Amino acid sequence: MRLKIEHRTEYVYSQPASYALLQLRMRPQSNDTQTILSWDLNLDGARPQARFNDHLGTDIDLIEPLPGSDRVAITVVGEVETRTPDRIIAPIKTLLDPRFFLRGTDLTSSTDAITALGEWTSKTAVVDVGDLHTLSHNILDAMPYTPGTTDVSTSAATAFERGTGVCQDHTHVFLAAARAMGVPARYVSGYLMMDDQVEQDASHAWAEAYVDGLGWIGFDISNGISPDERYVKIAHGLDYKDCTPTHGIVIGAVTTADLVVSIQVQQ
Repeated sequence: MRLKIEHRTEYVYSQPASYALLQLRMRPQSNDTQTILSWDLNLDGARPQARFNDHLGTDIDLIEPLPGSDRVAITVVGEVETRTPDRIIAPIKTLLDPRFFLRGTDLTSSTDAITALGEWTSKTAVVDVGDLHTLSHNILDAMPYTPGTTDVSTSAATAFERGTGVCQDHTHVFLAAARAMGVPARYVSGYLMMDDQVEQDASHAWAEAYVDGLGWIGFDISNGISPDERYVKIAHGLDYKDCTPTHGIVIGAVTTADLVVSIQVQQ
């Protein structure tokens, strides 16, 4: 499948910063499930500073807002050829041992209630793909997809206690439960072509878990499936903070007056 993606983020500040740097995680990489045919980054009110791969393998652009600018517009446009291989795996080159992704974080700390989601596997010697699909379905049953009930700072524990959330929350709960089961699991950010919607207001999130003998396998908890050719992967990490599309430092008395995100994903 050939997908066209346009992702635009615009910041409007109440006054210009004296200094600022932004990291962008907006570049997909070619791998077993996707080939990047074209990908362009366009900046308005900012200039590129550097481009590098971080310790997780993510392709990062470092940009600097122009002096005196109170508006920064970031637009990426590209085309990606996607496919579903025999094994549902979407690796990014990294030297990290899978066991690195057993580490918990503030956003993925488990609770007794979350750990209980995987207790049925404690009597088995090895957690398999079927167990992880069951875990995914149990999470969605326990906390239906409900926009507007959480934000990017909401932890897995808080979202699960509320019983609602979005793809980010479902993924964080999956990571917490899988790691409690002894399964390395990581957060994934990217794009999803929806069947009935081209315009979107946020990128998508899902999980990957490491299964011995198979490798990294994706689980989209919010949709109850494993990622297929409608998905484009950008980054992975321990939680959302490792995968946020834009992140940086701002020096000076600046407040964000407005933030607009617009995403289009279509065949």
